[in-house]
Amino acid sequence: MSQLLASVTNVDEALIALENGADIIDLKNPAEGALGALSLDTIRAIVDSVARHKPLSATIGDLPMDPRLLLEAARETADTGVDIVKIGFFGREAHVECIHAMQTLTAQGARIVAVLFADEEPDFGLLPQLEAAGFYGVMLDTAIKNGKRLRHHMDNARLRFFVEEARSRNLLSGLAGSLAITDIEDLIQLDADYLGFRGALCASSDRKAALDPRQLALLADVLHSCNIMAKEFA
Repeated sequence: MSQLLASVTNVDEALIALENGADIIDLKNPAEGALGALSLDTIRAIVDSVARHKPLSATIGDLPMDPRLLLEAARETADTGVDIVKIGFFGREAHVECIHAMQTLTAQGARIVAVLFADEEPDFGLLPQLEAAGFYGVMLDTAIKNGKRLRHHMDNARLRFFVEEARSRNLLSGLAGSLAITDIEDLIQLDADYLGFRGALCASSDRKAALDPRQLALLADVLHSCNIMAKEFA
């Protein structure tokens, strides 16, 4: 069963997500990149409005692979009260060092999710190190938002390997990357823990546009129906 992660940019959108079928509410600023960060004040306001009703995740921004910088940003974000902090592992350099740096937070109980990028030749060999460092989960996304979706960069066999490897490492798994409603039927077969959406929930599929409650409700219904069908035919 895959849950629905909906990315939101403010309190109003978070409430829309809460009322229209999102399972996880993800706090992100699409205008600032793949994992653009909202201000800490905005994150706190959303936490005050939505916390305890649904799990909240938040991104720390499209930051360089500097262990100290990532640790500081992750700590500040965790201190807002969100349930999950998402960290992008861009490029190919210093990933191991950044993973090790996060052990300071994971040892204190912070739930950290690493985000790898399907359009940057991600190294799935990092998953054992994420497990050893106490990460909560790992997800796949796309770094460049140019209209190409996750499945343009990685076929179902490779995606299935990722999900199964994450599960074997006791890591929550997520799939995102300009996903459309038409991707759900195939991706649901992979049994990732959640599927992440932004553009598909907005008017004209523009990830920078406002969240559309009708789009979100429709997508939630489709995801729910596909989960039921997948369970029946399992």
